[in-house]
Amino acid sequence: LLQHHGGARVDIYEKLPVPFGLVRFGVAPDHPEVKNVINAFTQTARSERCAYYGNVTVGKDVTVAELRQAYHAVVLSYGAEDNRVLGIPGENLSGVYSARAFVGWYNGLPENRDLKPDLSCETALILGHGNVALDVARILLSPLHLLRKTDITDSSLAALACSKVKRVWLVGRRGPLQVAFTIKELREMINLPGARPVLNPADFTGLENAIKDAPRPRKRLTELMIKTALEKPGEKTMEVQAVAAQAAAPREWGLKFQRSPQEVLPTTDGRRARGVRMALTRLEGSGDSAKAVPTGDVEELECGLVLSSIGYRSWPLDPAVPFDTQRGVIPNSSGRVEGVPGLYCSGWVKRGPTGVIITTMNDSFDTAQSVLEDLQVGVLDVSASREGFGAVESILGSRGVRPVSFSDWEKIDAAEVARGKAAGKPREKIVDPQEMLRLIG
Repeated sequence: LLQHHGGARVDIYEKLPVPFGLVRFGVAPDHPEVKNVINAFTQTARSERCAYYGNVTVGKDVTVAELRQAYHAVVLSYGAEDNRVLGIPGENLSGVYSARAFVGWYNGLPENRDLKPDLSCETALILGHGNVALDVARILLSPLHLLRKTDITDSSLAALACSKVKRVWLVGRRGPLQVAFTIKELREMINLPGARPVLNPADFTGLENAIKDAPRPRKRLTELMIKTALEKPGEKTMEVQAVAAQAAAPREWGLKFQRSPQEVLPTTDGRRARGVRMALTRLEGSGDSAKAVPTGDVEELECGLVLSSIGYRSWPLDPAVPFDTQRGVIPNSSGRVEGVPGLYCSGWVKRGPTGVIITTMNDSFDTAQSVLEDLQVGVLDVSASREGFGAVESILGSRGVRPVSFSDWEKIDAAEVARGKAAGKPREKIVDPQEMLRLIG
């Protein structure tokens, strides 16, 4: 918007005092290169036509109706901040967590800072075959010396140092051809030092034929799984010592397919998880649209830690905004919210919770394009000026809310970087919003 319209001014409202959302709280700590997008965001935020107001919860501190009165256009881009539930008995037992909360915990998301996951068991079960599931598995099994150099929070590093987890199973309802993770994440997992992959060759027999005509990314991903499953230690081109080291690896992880969770099984006192009972499934149809149907057979898997990574979902933010509860999105066309001129949406709340940063970026450009078109053809009436933040500021003041500016954030940022430097890491995140606010006075 700033690039393509010389007169546009953009204000950004954010619930937390700190910016960058998913890049800060979702991207794995050992993937610093993925966070480079922060540099571009920072340049945007420093433009004299852009302002950041953190510590403001839209829908509570200020309503969408109030924002629409203050601005010519309002874009909702608040993502999917809840996780899908399994909907099975035992889901609320101690030892069962959503991957979303677990990621929030090791990434310093304030609402998850007190999670204290119990890592005292040897086997963990992750339900889901996406990149988040692989992230969680990798963090659970990574050698500590690798994690120490990242911006993982101090308290989660301490908890992982005492972790007894040495085996992680990633379980999916469908087969190897339907996994949702990408090849980069899988390769990283296969090459993780001190952990060996356990893939059942029977799951991959005959797949070479099935992927002949598959799109290239799917084909390469499946070929890597097949190669990993069928490789005998003796056939490897690696040096013999490396093979021996891998075979004797103290930790292991594996993929299990065509299993759908039925119940988290409790310990005798009824309090904790001791395993998961799964329905074995068969696939109806093929490719991405294949459906998993229970065969009637079941299997129990022992584990003391269950992490559910079956996807995210968006919430309605404000009664004034139309919301499709079935699909978990704001009904829209090219980002224009249906029936509400001047209101737009982008990202996961617009399209549903799929895709990586680049997907969401292109999606946002698409919404910006819609705003610019509406400006051009006069759908947005800019003849009458709007007060913008001036109007919102008095509303927030009357409700005792103090917004955090981008230069305030830069003070928090500097403090985090300084604390990190002392510990030999890129930053030590502050996890308590009250501490952030005290820091900026």
